[in-house]
Amino acid sequence: MANKKKSKFKKIIFISPRNPFSGRFSGDVIRAKKFLESFDKKYKVTVVALDKHNLKKKIGNIELITFEEKKLFYKILSILKSLLKIRPMQMGYFYSTKMEDYIVKNFKNFDVVFCQSVRAAQYVQTLKFKKKILDMGDLYSKNYYQTFSYTSFLNPIKYIYFFESILMKRYERLCFKNFNQILLFSSSEISSQRIFKNKIVKINFGIDMISNQFKYKKANNRILFIGNLTYLPNKLACSFFINNVMPKITKIDPKIEFHIVGEISNYDKFIWQRKKYVTVHGKVKNLSPIIVKSFCALANLEIASGIQTKILTYMSYGLPFVATKKVANSFDEINKRFIPVYKNNNELINQIFRIKNDKIFSLKVSKTNLIYIRKFMWRNVIKRFRKVFD
Repeated sequence: MANKKKSKFKKIIFISPRNPFSGRFSGDVIRAKKFLESFDKKYKVTVVALDKHNLKKKIGNIELITFEEKKLFYKILSILKSLLKIRPMQMGYFYSTKMEDYIVKNFKNFDVVFCQSVRAAQYVQTLKFKKKILDMGDLYSKNYYQTFSYTSFLNPIKYIYFFESILMKRYERLCFKNFNQILLFSSSEISSQRIFKNKIVKINFGIDMISNQFKYKKANNRILFIGNLTYLPNKLACSFFINNVMPKITKIDPKIEFHIVGEISNYDKFIWQRKKYVTVHGKVKNLSPIIVKSFCALANLEIASGIQTKILTYMSYGLPFVATKKVANSFDEINKRFIPVYKNNNELINQIFRIKNDKIFSLKVSKTNLIYIRKFMWRNVIKRFRKVFD
């Protein structure tokens, strides 16, 4: 009987800026937990992460060690130290001396290091492992530069984003040099890093299930936006749509409503819901009651890098959506042809009403999304992820 192929990398240290088992509803935490759940008993995995408390415990076959995050005052000091070292500010924000001490003292006990985002990469840049893997996901530098370009020159934060984009681009290049493999979401971002193409592996974000909840009905009157509204690109996209586009839409059809799902500040919720055509749901566990009354979803981000997870959610429910070209460009050419895009407000409004009024077009977009989304099932993503270690 032939021997089964053994993994080259049995002892793994998995470094994350957030505890993957915290239950936090954010893309990086969900992705990290899915990756960790894919490791079986032949791997010895130690997770080192920042959290609200110091913690050491076993979760199945995984050892979890967390270090308490610094208080805000010390984070500010750490950010200033990062700037003095000409490093991105967020490196300082997510830095822990105790966490670094643990990693430096124990790294020789592991074969491979897996860093969940560039924020975790700072702990192992100079350390030697048999293999170093970085789940970069998106190019943050690209996102920050887009934020700089989009923000008013009167807003001081504009210049902070510009400076951070320069520092981050420099730091990302350092990561490309120092790691054996880099995981990225987007085909367009991968093609922009041709010099490092042999190091890059395309690992998508995933979804748990496909549930076609969309049914075309003339009575459906909701436009849906899903996303974390404490994230600036999402906040700007919603605010612009509420104030500049929805008034024109409601003049054409007063019954149309804009529904928002996701984490949001109390202030923004109060301000936006003053508009009679806006409903803010906050975080919800079950999207189905909202989906069944929606005719269209929105991905109107002007600041976008990588694949937007909101798009995967829309697709998994079969809900047609309208997107900016920046969002659509993260998908391959086959599917881009079936994503309704727009260049200006008038085109956005036209696409929305085309989906609402043209049943054949609406159902075609829905069907195409349901077919395309299959490649993003977590079971398929995990198969590709495991090959990085096997």
